[in-house]
Amino acid sequence: MAETSGSSLPTVNKQPLLSPAQPVYVLRGHQAQIHAVQFIRANSRLITGDADGWIVVWALGTKRPAAVWKAHDNAILGVAPWGEDRIITHGRDNKLSVWQLGLAHEAAMDEILPVDDPAMQRKQPWLLHVLSVNALNFCSFAICYDQEAASAVKDQSATSGDVPRPVLVAVPNAIDSGGIDIFLLPTEKRRFTIPGDKSANTGMLMTVNISSEADKLRVIAGYESGHTIVFQRANPNSAWQKLYECQPHSQPILSLDVLPSQNCYFTSSADALIAKHPLAPWKSTVSDSKPLKVVQTKHSGQQGLRVRSDGKIFATAGWDSRIRVYSSKTMNELAVLKWHKEGCYAVAFAEVDLLVSAPSYDAEKQPTNGELATTQRSSALKTVEQQRNEKAQSTHWLAAGSKDGKVSLWDIY
Repeated sequence: MAETSGSSLPTVNKQPLLSPAQPVYVLRGHQAQIHAVQFIRANSRLITGDADGWIVVWALGTKRPAAVWKAHDNAILGVAPWGEDRIITHGRDNKLSVWQLGLAHEAAMDEILPVDDPAMQRKQPWLLHVLSVNALNFCSFAICYDQEAASAVKDQSATSGDVPRPVLVAVPNAIDSGGIDIFLLPTEKRRFTIPGDKSANTGMLMTVNISSEADKLRVIAGYESGHTIVFQRANPNSAWQKLYECQPHSQPILSLDVLPSQNCYFTSSADALIAKHPLAPWKSTVSDSKPLKVVQTKHSGQQGLRVRSDGKIFATAGWDSRIRVYSSKTMNELAVLKWHKEGCYAVAFAEVDLLVSAPSYDAEKQPTNGELATTQRSSALKTVEQQRNEKAQSTHWLAAGSKDGKVSLWDIY
C-alpha cells in the first residue's frame, strides 16, 4: 500500500453556500409601475394595478391573464374584493369604482396585456358603483363588512334576490386632509366623518384601516407627521372616541396592517422604523399610549406592509428593491428577497391553510362504454387542470409589485 508523504492537514468541512432565493414565477404584463396587488377567490386569482390605471386579473393556475381593462384615468391606489363577483378599485382620478367580475364573466373579458398593446380599447366589466373620493393624499381605501346593516340586507334579499353584504369604505375626507370619510355600499351614502386631530398637527392622512365587531367600529389611521391614532365607536348612538395616539415615526407613515387576532398592529414609514402597537379589546375604552416595540431596520422607505392570514409573519416592499419578511412575534427580519432592479411598492400574501374542495362524482349514474371513454379523457384533462389549480391555491404565495412593472411570486414559509 502506497504511503503519502508530508504532514497531514486537518480536514475542514466547508458548508455549501446557500444561493439567494429566487421567485417561483414573474408576471410580466404592465408597462407602468405596480401600485397594488391582491389575492382573491381562495388564491385562484391575483389582481394587479399599475400607475396608468390598468387592472389585470391573473389566473394563478396558468399564470395567464383572465381579465384586463383600464379601470381609471390615473394611477391605481388600491384594489379589494367584495364578495365573489365584485372588485373595488381606487384611482388617483378621485374615483372609487365597483366592478362586477365573477368567474362566469371572465370568458367575455379581454386578455391582451397592457404591455402588448396599451392603446387598444378593452371591454370593461359591468360598473356597479362610482364614488367621488379624495385621492390627493396617495392614501388608498380600506373596507370591512358592516355588521349593523347585515340583518337588514338578509331581510331584503329574501324578497329582492341577490343583495350583496354591505361594506363600509374608509377614505380621506375631501376637504379636511386629515379627516376620514366612511361610506356604505351598496347605498353609496356617507355614514360617518372623523375629523382630523388639530391638536396633534398630524398633517395628511396617509394610510387607514377599518374593522367591525357587532355594532362596534374601529378605525386606525397613519399620518404625514408620523402619528398613528386609533378611533372607536362603541355603539350606534355613541360618538367616535380616540383610544390610542403616538408618534413613533419621524417621517410620514406609509402603511399599516392589523394582526388577525386584533390585539396589535404594525406601521412602516419613510424612515427606517417599524413599530408594533397595542390594540385594546373591543369592550375597552382606554389603551396604552406607547408602542409595544419599535425596530430600527436601517432600511428607509418600507411600504405596503401586510400581515399574513395566520398572523405569523408580515412583509414590506422596499424602495431599495428588496422585499423583507419579519416575524410578527419578535419583529426579527427572517428573509430579504431580491430580484427586482427597481423599487418595490406593494406586497400581498395568499391566504394560508385553505381547504381546496375535491371534485364530486355521481356514484349512482352508470355511464355507457362510449360515455365512459369520453368521460375518462375529459376527467384526465380536468384532473391535470384541477391539480394545477389546487397547487396554486395551496401555495404560500408572496406577491411583490415593483416600479419595473413586474410582479414576482415567491413561495416562502
